Amino acid sequence: MPENNNKVLVLYAHPSQRRSEVNAPMFRDAQSISGVTTVDLYFEYPTYNINIDKEQQRLIDHDIIIFQFPLYWYSTPSILKEWQDLVLEYGFAYGHEGTALHGKTFLCAISAGGKADAYQSDGYNHFTIRELLQPLEQTAALTGMNYLPPFCLFGSRTAQEEDRIPKHRERWRELLNLLVTGDFDTARAKPLDKLNHYWIEDQTAQAYKERS
Repeated sequence: MPENNNKVLVLYAHPSQRRSEVNAPMFRDAQSISGVTTVDLYFEYPTYNINIDKEQQRLIDHDIIIFQFPLYWYSTPSILKEWQDLVLEYGFAYGHEGTALHGKTFLCAISAGGKADAYQSDGYNHFTIRELLQPLEQTAALTGMNYLPPFCLFGSRTAQEEDRIPKHRERWRELLNLLVTGDFDTARAKPLDKLNHYWIEDQTAQAYKERS
């Protein structure tokens, strides 16, 4: 891997992996990409005895941090909350001398059982997915990281039978490769509600060029 490439860290949290139709395959995809370090938190810490020094060093060693998880009650699975509570310490991640994460990039890759239209102000869940993840967005702000909107698969319960997972995994692999090489346009992605729209805009722009 070229020296100037980004180092990407995927922190994966799924408490019921044997039932996973989306996240487990995505985690295997991430494992196959050069420049991406993958950590299965439930496998590594089955008793939640998180090695703080080890996890902090992982953060220091990487440029881009990704939380990968299924959305549980509008938040992360419990081990990711425990990880945040213990690893993102005062003096390391925030505070006057807590600058270890400054300038790094942070995003979430999530699956949600509800359909996309449920995550709107007038939808079943009353908020967009980005609004529901605002505590994580604020965590990134407090720790000096650049926040990107989440990469999402909605309607995960029916995604397999509707054959939507292969395309989602293709986008996921593309996203990881672009992040590693530095070719992902973060400035354009930042204001989006979700990263899925990054490719929609590409398609729209291409269609406009073809009509011009």
